[in-house]
Amino acid sequence: MKQIIRYFPLVLLALAWEAAARLELVSSSALPPLSDVIGAWIDLLKDGDLVSNGLSSLYRAFAGLALAILFGATLGIFMAWWRPVNTLLAPLVEMFYPLPKSALIPVTVIWLGYGDGSKILLIFLGCMLPVTLGAYNGARSSEQALVWSARSMGANRLRMLWDVVLPSAMPELLNGVRTALALSFILLVSSELIVAQKGFGYLIGSLGANGTYDAMYAVVLTVAFLGFAADRFYLMITHWALAWRA
Repeated sequence: MKQIIRYFPLVLLALAWEAAARLELVSSSALPPLSDVIGAWIDLLKDGDLVSNGLSSLYRAFAGLALAILFGATLGIFMAWWRPVNTLLAPLVEMFYPLPKSALIPVTVIWLGYGDGSKILLIFLGCMLPVTLGAYNGARSSEQALVWSARSMGANRLRMLWDVVLPSAMPELLNGVRTALALSFILLVSSELIVAQKGFGYLIGSLGANGTYDAMYAVVLTVAFLGFAADRFYLMITHWALAWRA
């Protein structure tokens, strides 16, 4: 019951959207009725355009995010655990973290062209830094008493890293991954809007250019729903992964 009440504002927003368009409080060309958007979504689904473009986008997002988690987590923990690595890489991380990630779109296109590779690389580069910082902050906050205890019991450096540092880093690391998850959708659609021949962003841009606004909004809402569903699913995984801390 609480979950239903929690999402009730979305129902109110949907009703307000439909009413504003039907009563012509807003131009229907700028904001088509939600019922028309739903109809256009069904048509896109039947035609297969939504599925084919969606699968292409999700592949790019998953591949880039998976690489970012793998390399970012490893890099962050090693930066926290080995001072020379931190000395070498910390200035680079601090310099590139505030950089608008969309500014890398032309760079990745120059390197890898207009195919999947440039989008995957963009998502990888943009999402790796939040994961790296999350892993770094989590590893740095490891309780020294546990580290000392493991060392006194004869654990080597890799054993301490696996048994003490990594579990301590998990909460911050998972928060960094959640940030990267949201960022992956932003970077995906941004890059596909500019340089793509397939994907959600491409579909949004082409439908908008043709004036098919109801279908354009249908794709936008699809991306929003998928991002929301991915975040909810990730929170479930996070709660399961951290259940041992309760």
